[in-house]
Amino acid sequence: MKLQIASRIAIFALLELADESDRQLSVAEIGQKYRLSSHHLAKVMNQLGRAGMVSAVRGAGGGYQFSGNPRRVTLLDVIQLFEQFGSEDGEGAEPGEGTSEGAILRQIMTEIDDIARATFGSITIATMLKMRERQKNAQHTLSKRRRRQSR
Repeated sequence: MKLQIASRIAIFALLELADESDRQLSVAEIGQKYRLSSHHLAKVMNQLGRAGMVSAVRGAGGGYQFSGNPRRVTLLDVIQLFEQFGSEDGEGAEPGEGTSEGAILRQIMTEIDDIARATFGSITIATMLKMRERQKNAQHTLSKRRRRQSR
């Protein structure tokens, strides 16, 4: 499974905003870290604002702030703003459609979508922040170990 770019951008932006909850971040600050187009990021931020996940402050020193609860907002909440699981509307007939093999394949794909939906629904922004912190600590420990070994 691959997430659409807008979903990935939204998750990255929410991680930054939730981690820096005491201040506002501009689109440029977030975009610079992830090498994102400000134009594309601004569109995503507007969508997150309409969903009530971020609030915007205009003017000098303005920016965006996370307005949700990081322990309640799940990746599924974010992803569903930009894409639908299992949506095949408008894609036309699939090869093998109407055959028993096609029906079995469709059933398997539905089960995969259900598993992905459940997994994304179980991971919150707070969980991802903890995972990010653990990864940073592991990288720091590894680099310290390598420095000691090179001496």
